[in-house]
Parts: sequence; structure tokens; C-alpha cells
Amino acid sequence: MKVNIYDAKTRLSELIDKANDNQEVIIARAGRPVARLVPYVEKAAPRRLGLLKGDVWVADDFDAPLPDQVQADFDGGS
Repeated sequence: MKVNIYDAKTRLSELIDKANDNQEVIIARAGRPVARLVPYVEKAAPRRLGLLKGDVWVADDFDAPLPDQVQADFDGGS
């Protein structure tokens, strides 16, 4: 959607609603695009590596096959 600056000033709430509905709104001056109205997306906080270092331990055989009886229990058998 493309609107001129005057229309954008008079219809700002409507254009914001359109942007929130994932419609891109282009604002133009004398027919030339000068701005783009898009929905605001909150950025997630950066993840800190090593945050749980020393608190979590994974056994060396973590991904080893389960004993037959345990696997049978998971599969619904006995």
C-alpha cells in the first residue's frame, strides 16, 4: 500500500493497524517513496553462552542404547 505524506498524517491509526496486520505501508512524497511502515518486532535478548556451565552434567553414555527391558517398557511391551 502506498500513501502520500498528507494522507499518512490524517490516517496514521489506520495505517498502523494495517502494518500490524503484516501489510507493508509505503509513505511517499510527490509520488516517490520516502518511508516504510512495518510492524515492530521485539528483539529477544542475546543468549549468553556458558550460562549453566558447571551446573549441568551429561553422562558419557547419554546416547547409548537402552537396556532391552527399558526399551520394551517404552514401546508398550513387557
